[in-house]
Amino acid sequence: MTAGGSSAGSESAENQPPLALIPEQRRQRMVTLLEQDVVLSVRELTTKLGVSHMTVRRDIAALEAEGRAVSVTGGVRLARHLHSEPSYEVKAVTHLDLKEAIAAEAASRVSSGAAIYLDAGTTVAALVPALLTLTDLTVVTNDFTTLSLLMDHDLELVHVGGHVENRNRSSIGRLAAATLRQINVDVAFLSASSWDGTRGVTTPSESKVDVKHAAMEVASTSILLADATKYGTFAMHRVAPLTAFDEVITDTGFSGDAASQLRAGGVPLTLAGPEG
Repeated sequence: MTAGGSSAGSESAENQPPLALIPEQRRQRMVTLLEQDVVLSVRELTTKLGVSHMTVRRDIAALEAEGRAVSVTGGVRLARHLHSEPSYEVKAVTHLDLKEAIAAEAASRVSSGAAIYLDAGTTVAALVPALLTLTDLTVVTNDFTTLSLLMDHDLELVHVGGHVENRNRSSIGRLAAATLRQINVDVAFLSASSWDGTRGVTTPSESKVDVKHAAMEVASTSILLADATKYGTFAMHRVAPLTAFDEVITDTGFSGDAASQLRAGGVPLTLAGPEG
């Protein structure tokens, strides 16, 4: 009888909803759950936390504002700390469809006769085919792959020089930034290895920061090109808040909730792709 009563009591306790938590306790519980499962849907969180859909949405928004989590379609995941960038060889074969969609949208921001800056990175480099249809174009870059792709075509081409980073086939550092600051361009297309709404654009390489700052300083318009898979990641060195860009172009895989939050915060966000 005692054993049976104990078993029934245990089963009953397991089926009871969790005890009410104050918001900070509930959000910390959400973080703990995400550390175990990486990504959780809103529906899963309503069940695990015993609260309403709207409460979960508010908690996700609060964690995003603190830079601790990031919305994904239908759910949430933890913000990730990026300690190093993938090599060029890895990036060159990753998310090609997203990069092409972003580049197609970005290309419409360039017209014949313009002077533009192309930052290092495979997303920005995806712009190159579209540029070859334009005339009287000046391209400034710190990327050696972009340089190679454009070298045999009829346009003005400037490489900024500086310290060579072999891993990402680009030049970085003080000398590259100093060259950039002697040039004016109409549009600068910037890349990002990590970006989010709280920390903005960040990079694990301090030597890249000054080059990106210089490009933004000398451009009439600065546009960030970054795919949605990199959103919600951050690295040690901050480049700029998202509001510092005249436009941020990402792909339609970007979370609708995150897009609404960024736009509400003054970020000029464009989603590139068939649904954008």
